[in-house]
Amino acid sequence: MSTLTLSQANALLSAALQAARRAGHRPMSVVVVDEAGHLKAMQREDGASMFRADIALGKAWAAVGMGANSRVLAERAQGNPNFFQALAATGQGRFIPQTGALLIRDAQGQLLGAVGASGGTGDEDEAICQAGIEAVGLSPG
Repeated sequence: MSTLTLSQANALLSAALQAARRAGHRPMSVVVVDEAGHLKAMQREDGASMFRADIALGKAWAAVGMGANSRVLAERAQGNPNFFQALAATGQGRFIPQTGALLIRDAQGQLLGAVGASGGTGDEDEAICQAGIEAVGLSPG
């Protein structure tokens, strides 16, 4: 069974933030959680709002908890808002079904965790997550 290492999580964060700087995005926060939703690593860039780390964590936590990228969860939430409100309440506010988090898988497709970002648009957040995952040789989704 593969596990996501701290070294991989830190390298993923670094690559994601480098992608954000190259793209000229606003200051970001990026969070990596393991397959059980436990915080593995987090960074908040200088100038990022105090909310960014919590939002990134909520996106990643929701993705790993539901086994789906946060874009999919955001789409599902539109069709079933009561259920997703219940999930947010059950998760004590940690469940945020908004675009900007991707699952992390190994080469065999095993779920290792998720990465979430906050600071840009949902598309920008998702793009830097993907850049980070790919930079460490893992697979998104």
